[in-house]
Amino acid sequence: MAQAQKTDAHNVASDIKRLVKDKAFVGGQWACADNGATFDVFNPATGDKIGAVPDMGAAETEAAIAAAHDAFATWGKTAPKERANILYKWYELIVDHADALAAIMTMEQGKPLPEAKGEVLGGAESVRWFAEEARRIYGDFIPTNNQNTRIVVEKQPVGVVGAITPWNFPSAMITRKVPPALAAGCTVVLKPAEDTPFSALALAVLGEEAGIPKGVFNIVTGSFDNAPKIGGALTSDSRVRKISFTGSTAVGKILMKQSVDTVKKVSMELGGNAPVIVFDSADIDVAIKGVMAMKCRNAGQTCINANRIYVQDGIYDEFATRLSKEFAGIKVGYGDEAGTIIGPLINQKGIDKVVDLVTDALGKGAKALQGGAKLDLGDYFYAPTVLTGMNNDMRITNEEIFGPVAALYRFKTEDEVVRAANDTPFGLAAYFFSGDAAQQWRVAETLEAGMVGVNEVMISQEIAPFGGVKESGIGREGSKYGIEEFCEIKCILFGNL
Repeated sequence: MAQAQKTDAHNVASDIKRLVKDKAFVGGQWACADNGATFDVFNPATGDKIGAVPDMGAAETEAAIAAAHDAFATWGKTAPKERANILYKWYELIVDHADALAAIMTMEQGKPLPEAKGEVLGGAESVRWFAEEARRIYGDFIPTNNQNTRIVVEKQPVGVVGAITPWNFPSAMITRKVPPALAAGCTVVLKPAEDTPFSALALAVLGEEAGIPKGVFNIVTGSFDNAPKIGGALTSDSRVRKISFTGSTAVGKILMKQSVDTVKKVSMELGGNAPVIVFDSADIDVAIKGVMAMKCRNAGQTCINANRIYVQDGIYDEFATRLSKEFAGIKVGYGDEAGTIIGPLINQKGIDKVVDLVTDALGKGAKALQGGAKLDLGDYFYAPTVLTGMNNDMRITNEEIFGPVAALYRFKTEDEVVRAANDTPFGLAAYFFSGDAAQQWRVAETLEAGMVGVNEVMISQEIAPFGGVKESGIGREGSKYGIEEFCEIKCILFGNL
C-alpha cells in the first residue's frame, strides 16, 4: 500500500511538471511575448516564486484574435456531435489529472488541496454538461399568417469570444465560460488572472490533448499593468463578437463601455454583497453550518459569500456565541497541510482590504467575538473572525469583505430585514434560513438577487443558472441557459412556396 501511495505521488509530480507551462497558448502554439517580457507568479502561502509567464499586451492579443477568427470558419460549422465528443474527452482528461490540477491551483492560489480538487472536479462537470448541451441547441418552426410562407428560427454561434477570468476560482471560472462557448461553435481568447495563470495553461494542455483544434481555444497571459491593454484589444476588435467577464463591477463597467462601439454581446458576472438572513424559526444548526461553509470556502474570497449576516432578535446572542466557538476551531494553514480549512488570502491588496474593513468596523462600535487580526503564519493569513454590533455606517455593510469575516447584524421584523437586504446596488446572491414555509416563498420572491438559497448555501452547480441582477451583472452561466449566451438567433422566412 505504501508503495502504491509512493507511485501515485510520483505520478502526480510527473503530471504537475508536464502541465505547468511557462508560455501562453495562441493558435495552437506555446508562445512568448513579442518582446520576451515575463512576469513572476508567487505562492501566496509562502511567498515563494512559482515561475514566470509571458507578459503580453495588445499585439499578442490581436494575434490570438486573428487565430480564433480563422479557426471559427471551420469550428463554427463542425457538427455538434463532433464538438461534443471533443469536450467529453476534455472532461475525462480533467478528471484523470484532477490531483495534479488541484496541486497547481493550491500552489498558485492558496486554497486547501481538498477544496482545490473539489473545484477541479466541479469544473469538469461543467465541461461534461456542455458537451451534452452541444447536441441540444434547438431552434423553432413558427406557424405563419400566410400558407405560402414558412418561418424557421435557428441558433448560430456568436463567433469569437473574449473571456476574462478572476483568480479566486482559477479553474471553475474557465470551465463555466469556455465549454459553453466551444459547444455552441464559438472560438475563445482567454485572459486569466495574473495571480493564477498556471491553472488556465494546464487546462489548455489537456484541451489540446482532447483534440480541440488549433486556434479554437487561445490563452493570452498578462500582468496587472498590461491587463487594460489586453482588455482594450478584446473589446475594440470587431472580430470579437462577445465578451464574457467575471470580476469587479468597476472593471465590468469599463469593459461594457469599451464594447459599445462594436455593439458586442456581453456577459458580466460582477461584484456582490450577499445578505444572509437567519429568522427565529430557523434551525440554528443548519444556519451555522451554512455560514461556516460560506466563510471557510476559499477563505471567504467568493463573490457569492455571506457579506451581511442578519440574525433575528430571539436567537441573535445564541447564534453569535455558537458561531464564534465554531470559528475558534478552524485550522488556518498552508493548503497542502492535512486538516487545513482556510488558507491565505491571495495577495497584499487582499489582506490590506480585510484589515481595513475590520479596523473600520471596530472603530465604529463593532466587537470581535473571535479573531479580528492577521496571523503570523505568513503575510496573507487572517484569523477567522466574528464581528457583532454591526451597523450601516461601517464600510463592510457596503463593500465585499473577501475574507473569513462573519459580520452579524441584529433585526426584529421580516419587513425590516428584507428592506435592509435589498438596500444595495448589488444583487448577485442572497440566502436565508427559516422554518416557516409561507415565509420561505414570500422572502425568496422578494429578495433582489439573481440567486437565492433557502436553508441551503451551495447554490453554484453546473445544472443551475448562475448570475445576478442590478450592478451584479448581465447574463447567466451554467445550466441550459448558459449556452444561450453564446448563440445568436436567426430568423429565416421562406416565401412563395
